[in-house]
Amino acid sequence: MNKKWTGLAGIALVILAAIYFLKPIDFNSSDSWEESNQEEASLDQEETRQYLYGIDVTGLNIIEGTVEKNQTLGSILSPFAVPYQIIDEIAKKSKEVFDVRYIALNKKFTILTPADSAQAKFFIYEPNPAEYVVFDLDSLEIYRQEKPAEFVTKQVGGTIKNSLYVDMTAQGIGPDLVDLFADLYGWSVDFQRLQKGDKYKVVYEEKMIDGKSVGVTEIKMAYFEHMGEPYHAIPFEQNGELNFFDQEGNSLKKAFLRDPLKYSRISSRYNLNRFHPVQKRYKPHLGTDYAAPRGTEIRTVGDGTVVEAGYSRGNGNYVKIKHNGTYTTQYLHMSKIGKGIKKGTRVRQGQVIGYVGSTGLATGPHLCFRFWKHGKQVDWLKEKIPPSEPILAENRTAFESIRSESINLLAAIPLEGEEQVLIAAESSTTNSGISGE
Repeated sequence: MNKKWTGLAGIALVILAAIYFLKPIDFNSSDSWEESNQEEASLDQEETRQYLYGIDVTGLNIIEGTVEKNQTLGSILSPFAVPYQIIDEIAKKSKEVFDVRYIALNKKFTILTPADSAQAKFFIYEPNPAEYVVFDLDSLEIYRQEKPAEFVTKQVGGTIKNSLYVDMTAQGIGPDLVDLFADLYGWSVDFQRLQKGDKYKVVYEEKMIDGKSVGVTEIKMAYFEHMGEPYHAIPFEQNGELNFFDQEGNSLKKAFLRDPLKYSRISSRYNLNRFHPVQKRYKPHLGTDYAAPRGTEIRTVGDGTVVEAGYSRGNGNYVKIKHNGTYTTQYLHMSKIGKGIKKGTRVRQGQVIGYVGSTGLATGPHLCFRFWKHGKQVDWLKEKIPPSEPILAENRTAFESIRSESINLLAAIPLEGEEQVLIAAESSTTNSGISGE
């Protein structure tokens, strides 16, 4: 009997020892309580901290304003006790990031000061809705950042009553989309000869910053009906490149853009017997004139090398580009030639090479665009430019699947007067695919 109780007592001691050594941490103890409180306080402090332009502005005064007429960096910062030496050094250092000489009227700026001092610690300037430039007035560091953006996929459809530009903008669509749409169909449809009743549908991606649109980034798919003839633009990746194809699998992309200016009006065509408005005599007009406001961007219609860039009495400021052994183009009467555009410069399709003006023998602002084929000037608007490669045989099955899906999505888009439907939206810094809703 004694041995039995002795054995039970031993087991009890082992259990008590195990409980002692394996017992959980006592969070009611003073040390553990202090550590827990410190962690919670740290988390609370982090949650209550405020950030603006990526800067911790907790405890700082935030002063917002817009640039007034004739204001400079110096005149903006002088009321905030920033020494002239710092302003001067910032101005010199900023040229590689953002030249402060280009601070412009009505642009937003923000100044951060400590709660107990009037001297500014940071100056933030917004050159456009998508970017900001931070000037650290303590470290003299200057950097440029993009604002967080949301990319929203939308769709719209309408019927031509006046013109593509007038009718699209009447629906609240910005000129960015009109330009992209005109470029996409430039070789399929003559936008100078649209008919009332022509129809358009387009799925596009819009970039939003601070809840406001800052432009259309891309077209995802489109449909145009001209005089009853349907023209689909179906996206498909082939040979590592995403391009648009019609419903038959032919590429919409050509070696050249259809126009050297974004959607504009042709004011004078190639004419071997035109009466010259300045010289007052009949003289062949070997180019195509595009009427546009002074300063409108001029873009090269294709890849190539600049062979001439300068001024002449008749042409004014002009640029001439050799694209290959067959084709050469020339752009006349510029107000100014684009930065870095000189003889020997390599240019890419769509690159800005100058700006519309009226230099040389010109009565008003316009671009005279000239086109050479095998060394002879020809009518640009009548040229048959070869397209890019069509859908390859090995890709036909995959293309037909995407074609079917795209055509169904486009068919479901309502025309003007019906409710516009949002297809998809997501916050991202990369492009997203189409998804039905």
